Amino acid sequence: MTGREFKDITFQHLAKVSGAFSSAKRLEIIDILSQGEKDVDSLTKETNMNFANTSRHLQVLKNASIVQSRKEGVRVVYYLAADEVIKCWKNIQSLAEQRSAELREVTTSFLKERSVLEPISMNQLRTKIKGRHVTIIDVRPKEEYLAGHLPGAVSVPLPELKYGIKNVPGDKEIVAYCRGKYCVMAPEAAKILNKKGFRTTILQDDVNSWRFAGLEVVRMDPCGKR
Repeated sequence: MTGREFKDITFQHLAKVSGAFSSAKRLEIIDILSQGEKDVDSLTKETNMNFANTSRHLQVLKNASIVQSRKEGVRVVYYLAADEVIKCWKNIQSLAEQRSAELREVTTSFLKERSVLEPISMNQLRTKIKGRHVTIIDVRPKEEYLAGHLPGAVSVPLPELKYGIKNVPGDKEIVAYCRGKYCVMAPEAAKILNKKGFRTTILQDDVNSWRFAGLEVVRMDPCGKR
C-alpha cells in the first residue's frame, strides 16, 4: 500500500463518520438518543418526520457505527454506540456557538421570548442545592428520567406540567432541565411556571454533562426503583 492509498482510504472512513453528522435531522436524532434509547416510532414523532425518512437517517447513522439497534418483538430500538458520540455532539455544539453569531442570537431570542433568565451552570446549581433553596424538576419524558436524572430531581414531564402545577412546591426557586442547550422543553416549562408566579430558571446543561463531570446520576428501573 502506498502512502497515497493509505491517505485515500483513511480519509474516506473519516468522511463517512463525519458525514453522519452533516444532517440537521440526524443531529436531532443523536440529541434525542443521548438521553436514552428510543424506537423508530418515537423518533418519528419527536423529529416530525415520516417513518421512511426516520428509518433512512437511522440507517446512515448505523452504517457509520454512530448508533446500534436491537429488536424487542416487532419494535426496533436504537441507541448511541458509545459516550464518544455524545462528546462529539457536544463539541460540535461548542464549535458552532463560537463560530456562529446567528446561532447565539437565535438562542438568546428564543429564551427572551419565554421570559427565561440566563440559564445557570452545573456549578451554580450545585451551590443552590447545598443551600437547599431550590427544587429541581426534570421535564423530559418519564422514560428518560428513569434512564438517568439528577439527584433529588422530580419528574414533571412537560405535557403534565400544564395540569400539575399544583404539585410543584412554590416556596423555593425552581430549576427546570431537559436535554440540554437546544431542547425546548425546559424553556417552555419555565414560561408556564413564571406566568403562574413561580421563580423559575433553567439548567443550561443536561444529564450527560453532569455525568461527564463525574457527578452522580440516578438510574431507576421501569417500576421506579434504583
